[in-house]
Amino acid sequence: MIAFLCSAGMELIQNNPDLSAYLAADEVIDHDHPRVREVAGRLAKEAEDSYAYARLAFEFVRDTIPHSQDSGDPRVTWRASDVLEQRTGICYAKAHALTALLRAEDIPTALCYQRFDVVHGLVAVRFNGAWHRQDPRGNKPGVDARFSLGRERLAFTPDTAAGEADYPGLYAAPHPVVLDVLRAAADRSHLWETLPPALAS
Repeated sequence: MIAFLCSAGMELIQNNPDLSAYLAADEVIDHDHPRVREVAGRLAKEAEDSYAYARLAFEFVRDTIPHSQDSGDPRVTWRASDVLEQRTGICYAKAHALTALLRAEDIPTALCYQRFDVVHGLVAVRFNGAWHRQDPRGNKPGVDARFSLGRERLAFTPDTAAGEADYPGLYAAPHPVVLDVLRAAADRSHLWETLPPALAS
């Protein structure tokens, strides 16, 4: 395992030492899918460099794919291409979509998590030899997440005194606990009742 400090001062742990794992496509992060390639290509035409592309991809997922709990959409998505096609998803699904868009343009991207009442999903992008966490869940009153390689601008900050926490792991694929819950959910209401309260250490 390889460890890095994030801008919040927490040590992030790259679970897979092989950086190429954070560029890979799989059943969930399916950046070889035509829908992902189409969106990535459109955004890339607007970007002058990788940093600009990453910011545009982040803003696209944050702003144009409503968080299903905010919008009331009952559909459950988990595959990146489906999130982009159906334009809906909770935090995990939106993180999968952003990961696919970034990897489609050869930007190493990891999935990472926080613990509040339930587990919350976000991503980390690698620039200039370091990982930088980003949260595309979608803004709303009280939430103002922004793309940043400096001070973190995440949706939520854990209250450690209340038992909330940042998980340090940087995953190349979705955590199995998260993916199992998404796949098993009949609809968003069912999903909300089964969200994991924590990840196994």
